[in-house]
Amino acid sequence: MIGALGCATSPTGRGQLILLPESQMAQMGAQAFQEMKATQPTERDPRYNEYVACIARPLIQVSESGIPADKWEIVVFREPSANAFALPGGKIGVHTGLLNVAKTEAQLAAVIGHEIGHVLARHGNERVSQGVVAQGGQVALGVMLKDQAQRGTLLALLGVGVQVGVLLPYGRTQESEADHIGVRMMARAGFDPAESIELWKNMSTAGGAQPPQFLSTHPSHKTRIGDLQALQPEMTVLFEKAKATGRKPECKRPQ
Repeated sequence: MIGALGCATSPTGRGQLILLPESQMAQMGAQAFQEMKATQPTERDPRYNEYVACIARPLIQVSESGIPADKWEIVVFREPSANAFALPGGKIGVHTGLLNVAKTEAQLAAVIGHEIGHVLARHGNERVSQGVVAQGGQVALGVMLKDQAQRGTLLALLGVGVQVGVLLPYGRTQESEADHIGVRMMARAGFDPAESIELWKNMSTAGGAQPPQFLSTHPSHKTRIGDLQALQPEMTVLFEKAKATGRKPECKRPQ
């Protein structure tokens, strides 16, 4: 059921339209994740699974998501694209191709933290809520859940667009917000926040030409790097505090 029209506030203080209860979002996320595991090949090599889990767990522990750490599910998909995602309800997916771009544990932590940031900021709920309003409320959501043609759009709104073949990228504001939440999370977990900048330099090199920012829903790599650089003094303090309390993740990267 869709609740009363409601305004909410994101972790960075931005106003949001949030209509769906988190229990329903978690159910939708779990169902989408189950379908993906059934249709996409997963990585069986334990080295890759252990490496990704080793990085994700410290992030989960500081995420304050409200989901017990042992209830999160982390899956590595055997897929060459440099991608990762997180879904409501505590689901994380990482593509093996991402390891070619995220060359250190801290760089991979930056990506996973960013994706968890989307969940913490309820960006999926925000987008689904906007879609529901645009299409006419509760009836529209029911149709989207049952109609296979609409289902791809619904999954894309949750943040798995690349996986289902429907590209509905997060907007610039949501991407920047997830960057901010993610880099703060990685610093608190004991990963060097400066590596988030190196990650996006790698992304810039791997991604080739990028359209001007005003033609893209995503921040340009230059803008993204600049924003992360501006956050470094604050994040470095959090990083040093984390190390002082014994948070020093050591994850062995597969060769």
